[in-house]
Amino acid sequence: MKEIIKNSLQKAISYPEYRTLVKDLLDQGKSTGPSQSDDLLNYSLLNDKRMKRLDKTIKLTEETIAKVKDVKEPQTWLVLTEGWCGDAAQNLPVIHKIAEENPNINLKLVLRDENVELMDEFLTNGGRSIPKLIALDNKNEVISTWGPRPTTATKMVADYKNEHGSLDAEFKKYLQVWYNKDKGNDVQKDIISFI
Repeated sequence: MKEIIKNSLQKAISYPEYRTLVKDLLDQGKSTGPSQSDDLLNYSLLNDKRMKRLDKTIKLTEETIAKVKDVKEPQTWLVLTEGWCGDAAQNLPVIHKIAEENPNINLKLVLRDENVELMDEFLTNGGRSIPKLIALDNKNEVISTWGPRPTTATKMVADYKNEHGSLDAEFKKYLQVWYNKDKGNDVQKDIISFI
């Protein structure tokens, strides 16, 4: 696994580089990943707008800021993502803001579909769910993982799947409304619990 992590880190990009990559692809009428469709393009366009808004509006709690400033040893937060992923659009801006609070935290992103070996090491309930944050120490040993959703959203998804079998468009809309009301607070609680 260490070699897989090393290879993915060599391909990793910063959050601003990721935002530029997604925007450049959108300008060409494309989404990230090898599969292209109108649906993925439309999700990517919507997510780009969400991330632009969240980049400006996300506020970290005092508790989050204090906890993240306490990180003394260097860490790399390697995140698997794709531009079309709604959960990534809601969570990456928060993760980025948290990482910006401490120079000991180096946030790097890789595309899931270009890093399948890495993704397969960090499945969620057997699925390639993203975003997936892998916190690494300065020797690239895994400290912790997080994702693809904050604790409350994860429970909402599990409960809905148990009752209805799968997620439909109505639930996905409901989940996005929940994210908007939560304002990144739940993901902050999750992240500070492992740093």
